[in-house]
Parts: sequence; structure tokens; C-alpha cells
Amino acid sequence: MLRTGKEHLQSLRDGRAIYIGGERVDDVTSHPAFRNAAATVAALYDMKADPAHRDVTSYEEDGGRHSIYFLRAKSRDDLQQRMHGHRRIADFTHGLFGRSPDHVASFITGMAMKPDELKPPHANADNLLAYYRYARDNDLYVVYAVVPPQAARNPDFYQRQNIPLPTLRVVREDDSGVVISGMKMLATGAAFANEIWIGNVIPLAPDQKNEAITCAIPCNAPGLQLWSRQPFEPGCASEFDSPLAYRYDETDCMLICNEIKVPWERVFVHGDALLSRDIYVKTPSHCFGNHQSNVRYWSKMRLLVGLCSKIAHATGADQVPAVRETLGRISAHEAQIAGMVNGQINAFEANWPGNGYVCFNRRMMYGALEWCTQNYQTFVDELRELMGGGVFQMPANISVLRDPGLARDFQTYWQTPQNDAITRMKLFKLAWDMVGSEFAGRHQQYEKFYAGASFIVRNHSYRETDWVAFNKIVDDLMAGYDHGGALGKLAAE
Repeated sequence: MLRTGKEHLQSLRDGRAIYIGGERVDDVTSHPAFRNAAATVAALYDMKADPAHRDVTSYEEDGGRHSIYFLRAKSRDDLQQRMHGHRRIADFTHGLFGRSPDHVASFITGMAMKPDELKPPHANADNLLAYYRYARDNDLYVVYAVVPPQAARNPDFYQRQNIPLPTLRVVREDDSGVVISGMKMLATGAAFANEIWIGNVIPLAPDQKNEAITCAIPCNAPGLQLWSRQPFEPGCASEFDSPLAYRYDETDCMLICNEIKVPWERVFVHGDALLSRDIYVKTPSHCFGNHQSNVRYWSKMRLLVGLCSKIAHATGADQVPAVRETLGRISAHEAQIAGMVNGQINAFEANWPGNGYVCFNRRMMYGALEWCTQNYQTFVDELRELMGGGVFQMPANISVLRDPGLARDFQTYWQTPQNDAITRMKLFKLAWDMVGSEFAGRHQQYEKFYAGASFIVRNHSYRETDWVAFNKIVDDLMAGYDHGGALGKLAAE
């Protein structure tokens, strides 16, 4: 089933408990902090279901039509089809929705391609496969919270204070399921999602069995609170003045669970610290989810390239050879991520994970992920330099046009040979929302730590590298000559 935007908005009016400071928000579809982003998600669902896009954004299986990100790839063409679907979704929000509906769904789909890694007695593959089909058949928007709160990383402090560790854990269980309490981060997009996947992508210590829970809960589960960071949407005077923050603030929420009952059929791993993390890296889960993030980043790069070009033209700087060199450099960067995304498909892993399925090239995916997290600030700074001080020469907001005299002066003095005053202001407001606004600052922080700290990403690359093959190159080269010949030559001399 492909859900419509109207159906998705209706599913969000479910009594979930979202807090902005001390204010409780029950309906994100109408609240000023969330309504425009909720409308963006609804429009995304409509785009996905539109017959004009359906061949790219969906596929047929088991007698139904489903979103493309639930496709378990069996060929290179399937991987290509998934990528094109991610691209269509990412382009819809210019890559600014990091946890769009195809992100966590890709994690779940990748895991469902190798369910035998969910080994009993601490995991249940049948539960996972049933949940995969449930999410697929109902076109659910699932987000995740898979990292412990930073405060929980020093358990000695809590032991000394004789207070419970804040990280989410199982507090008891019975024949019907488990009860979880505690905090988890960071449920980006949860305000607009249907369900939250709870798990652990950071390794746990062997004795952290109670924390080793992987499960799924609805966003309106009794006992669940979503604590939002400060939303950007209410601070937008208009879409003209803050075009990105106005409709693309996906929000980030901390999860607070207070005695939430999770039935056994929604529990996938329980009580095995190592397994709770291995289910991501020993299946295509982590690769499929982060391939989506590479594609999304590519869409954002395309927006950055276009902004750099338009700003350079608006100031007349595009006629300067050094500026053209800068534009050529930022264009080359976009081509690099394009090549890395397509390389993951062209060098796909035909013999893994098995069971008739194939996977994107994991090593190339992690290489792209490293490149993305390390370079976003550089790309934003390229745009910043091209903007110069021009953005600060603009009126505070577009309300200047309400006064006929001010509007006349604005249109007279702010025009340039390249642009009329309104077009020029519109462009600089858009660029500022990518470079200098609070929304822009969140994205710079977000891309830097998208996949965790840099050492985490590099450890993924280390794990997926065939070091035996690289070492063999050196060994084979050295085997082509021997020390005996060298000693003989020295003796002759």
C-alpha cells in the first residue's frame, strides 16, 4: 500500500506527547512549530504515490505496491532502482530531511535480508520479518533512537550518587513482553513519524544486558515523551525570509520512556550486548541505511552548487577567473559524491549477504560517509566566501514592501545589472538559510556527526577493508626480488 499525504497527516493526530520546553504539543499537523514540516512530509507521500513518479518510488511484491526503500535487492538493477528512489525523495527536500521515511526503513530492510543473524535465544528473526512486512504493507514512517544519552557514558557518577543510570533499559519482563524505562537519543523526525525503532549502534559492554534491547514502539505509546529541541519554524517571519527553516525543519527529539510495555512480537533482540549492535553490521542494515544518507547528501550538494553559481552571478563575480576556479572546484566536489554513490552500485557485492540477495559495496559506502562528514563545512564555507557581506546589506525582512515609499527606494537602490531587488534579496535569504541561520548551524553540526564521531566512521572502514589483499600487494612485490641478488651485486662492487 502507498499511503497518501492526507492519510499520513491523519496518522499523526494520535495523541503523542511532544514537549517544547514545558509546552505539550498534541497535534503536530496544526501547531506553529511543526505544521509546515508536517505538510512537507505529507507532500512527500503524495509525490511518492503519484503515478508520474510511482515507477521510480515504488515496486510490486506479494500482490501489492510498496515504497521502493522496502525492496530487498537481488540484483544490480534492484540496487540502482533503490538509489533512484532515494534520489527522488532526497531531491524533494533538497537533502535537508536527514531522517526522511526511506532512512530507517532501509535499515530494517537490510536486516530483513539476513535475518539468520538474529540468533536465538536472545533474538527473534520471525519478529523482525513480521515487523518488516508490517512497516512495508502500511507504508510506515519509522525513525530511530539508537544511541545512549551522553550523560550516561559515565556510570560511576550515577553509582556514587545512588541514582539510576538514565540510559534506556529493560526494567522487568513477563509472559506478555518487556517494560522499558530511560532515555535514548536522538529521534530525529519523530514528530512526523509513526513508529520509533529503539536499539544500539554503539557497542555495549558485555554486562549491559538490560540495555541490550532492540524493539519498536508507536510514537503515541503510553509512557513515551518526546522532548524536542527548540524548533526553528516559529521564528520564521515568512517563507521568503527563511525558505528552508520554514518547511524543512525535521526536528530532533530526545526519547523519555517511563514504564513502556513492549509486547514480545515487537522485541527483536534482548539481553545480548554484542548481538544488539552486530545485527546492523553483520547484515546489510547499516550499509543500506547509510547508502541512503550518501544519496541524500548528494542532493544537498546539488543545492550548494546551484547557490554558489547563482550568488556569483548575482554579484558579477562569475566574471572573475579566480571565482570561476572556485565554482569549478565546488562542481568537482558534487561530481565526487555522484561517483561515490554510483560506485557502490557498480562494484556491488554479488555474493553477500547470500540468500539470493546482493548489497551495495560496503567499503565504498563507508568511504563516502567519511568524505561527507569531513567536508560539509568546507562546502558551506565556499558559499560563505562567495556571499561576502552582501547578505548584511539586505533589509531585515520582506515587510519593507508594505510601505510604498520604502518599497520604491528598495527596488531602486537594491537592484543590480544582474537582478531586480526582490530577486536579489530572495536569493541571499535562501543562501543565508544554508550558511548562517540557526537552521544552517544545525545542519553543519548534523552533517559533521551524522554517523557519529569520526573515529566511529573510520572504524567501520577499517572493519570492511580487506587488509590481507593490501598486504599481499606488498608481499608479492617484495617476493619479486631477493636479498641474495642484492648481496651478490654488493660483493661484486
